[in-house]
Amino acid sequence: MQEDKIREALVELLYRNSYGVVISNIVISLAAVYVLRSAVSPTWLAVWLGTLYILTAIRVLASRRFLGREWAPEAILRWAWLAAGFSWVSGLLWGGLGWVGFVPEAPIVLSFTVIVLTGLVCGTVPSLSAFPPALFGSILATVVPIAVRCLTIDSEISGPFLFLLGALVAINFYYCRITYRMLRETVSLRLENERLVEHLQEERDRAQSADRAKTRFLAAASHDLRQPIHALSLLVSTLAVLGQRGNVPSGEARDLAARAKSVVGNLSGLLNALLDISKLDAGIVTVANETVRLRELFGDLSHEFAAEAKQRGLGWRVVDSDLKVDSDPMMLKRILNNLLSNAFRYTREGGVLLGVRRRGGLVEIQVLDTGPGIAADQQALVFEEFVQLQNPARDRTQGLGLGLAIVRRTAGLLGHPLKLVSVPGRGSMFSITIAQAEALQFAPPRDAVPQANIAAGIMVVEDETDVLDAMVLLLGLEGHRVHAGRSAAEVLRVHAEALAVGEAPVDLIIADYRLGEGATGLEAVRALRAHLGRAVPSIIVTGDTSPSRLKEVSASGSRILHKPIAGEELREAIRAACGEGDRSKAGSRYDHA
Repeated sequence: MQEDKIREALVELLYRNSYGVVISNIVISLAAVYVLRSAVSPTWLAVWLGTLYILTAIRVLASRRFLGREWAPEAILRWAWLAAGFSWVSGLLWGGLGWVGFVPEAPIVLSFTVIVLTGLVCGTVPSLSAFPPALFGSILATVVPIAVRCLTIDSEISGPFLFLLGALVAINFYYCRITYRMLRETVSLRLENERLVEHLQEERDRAQSADRAKTRFLAAASHDLRQPIHALSLLVSTLAVLGQRGNVPSGEARDLAARAKSVVGNLSGLLNALLDISKLDAGIVTVANETVRLRELFGDLSHEFAAEAKQRGLGWRVVDSDLKVDSDPMMLKRILNNLLSNAFRYTREGGVLLGVRRRGGLVEIQVLDTGPGIAADQQALVFEEFVQLQNPARDRTQGLGLGLAIVRRTAGLLGHPLKLVSVPGRGSMFSITIAQAEALQFAPPRDAVPQANIAAGIMVVEDETDVLDAMVLLLGLEGHRVHAGRSAAEVLRVHAEALAVGEAPVDLIIADYRLGEGATGLEAVRALRAHLGRAVPSIIVTGDTSPSRLKEVSASGSRILHKPIAGEELREAIRAACGEGDRSKAGSRYDHA
């Protein structure tokens, strides 16, 4: 590709330079006719001049045709050889002039002929070096006739002139080689600069687009976050007013609690969706591909959406398949869950279909609906965050507008091409294409053994007093021994006091990411581990979902929990982290046995 572009630029330069050759041909030929009119036959001069002008006109027309269009690489090469042919014929015509003009007994005619031919030969270097065959052929066609003339006549000047002619040809061939290399380097640098400029423009456009998308994202996220918080604030205010009036009736209390629980659920759903997007953008989601039976996957989805189909009065059909695909089963199911949820949400009548088409060694899983459809100019938008074409009022019951954004990122991570085909008024078809698996790899079944709550020694670092007190209270009720403080230094003092009165083992460290005075939870974990002398398992608690933060915590080896945290979620994280710590200690004992 690069070589083709360089050749094209050099041939274009060759044809642009031909205009200068045309002008010199016209001017110098008229002077030649005037000087040689007494030494050469007028008929010969007339035929020579007419032939030269016809060739010049053809070259002009060829140049205009070539420079006015774009040509394929193979055509470019043909045009280069055509230009070389024109140069050879032109050189031969001037060589013929040298033949008849080499008249030693007429010094003026001889001097003029030598000067003209020398100038023409030297002039080929800047005009024809872009395509060396054109230059070599032109020079040889120009000097060979006069060289033959020198050899066929008996003159004292023939020997010195032949030597001068040979030296002139050698020098011009040498400079042609150098000029050609310089032209190639110049063209290559120009093309590289053009690529860099184009790349910079693309990066600028991408950055501007990302900035606009970020602005829209933050505006939509701010709205969607404020709405449940606003509703929750009103519910709390209502509960406070009822409390001031006396005992709150149990019915009203249950109703307010149910509403608050629903609002908190919506808020958690939004935060979890934002967290999923951040994890995908950060590249910390691990893909675990295995052979997936579509019959089993489709069976699960069929049962999960049967109730919703019945509630909405829609047809729901799943086409069974015995095909197997190579994918991450959890991520694949989540993609199909999002696509089916969207299909049911926006389909008012008709139905939804989940099916499969085989594409050679690939499998295309399709979700079809009879919904409103999506216009062609809006199909790319539906995969952006918070975009809901059929929900301009931002009704929370119609979802958050993040499902398809997660689908796009997850499909990209898995390497499964995502496709959308839609006709407004007739429905849509979303599909993902996956490699077909050759054989099913059975994993040995694992017995589900319920894990009892464990009592652990836990260090807690949290600079917010309210959060710290709530965490200590909850962990204490769970039976854990807690050493808590607002900083790593404070936690160490509390732990030292506990050691003074008895044993105070530490099995886990829980730290908020953002601590006071610019410190971070990761720094606190490192300090506590250094004091304890071993790599105690750790959990980082944060409300930051930025990809860079997720990468940083993931690289540290700490588990990460995102605010707000439910009690069960914290309990599971402690159980998992302490379980890893037990295995690590067991391995350490084995290594030293």
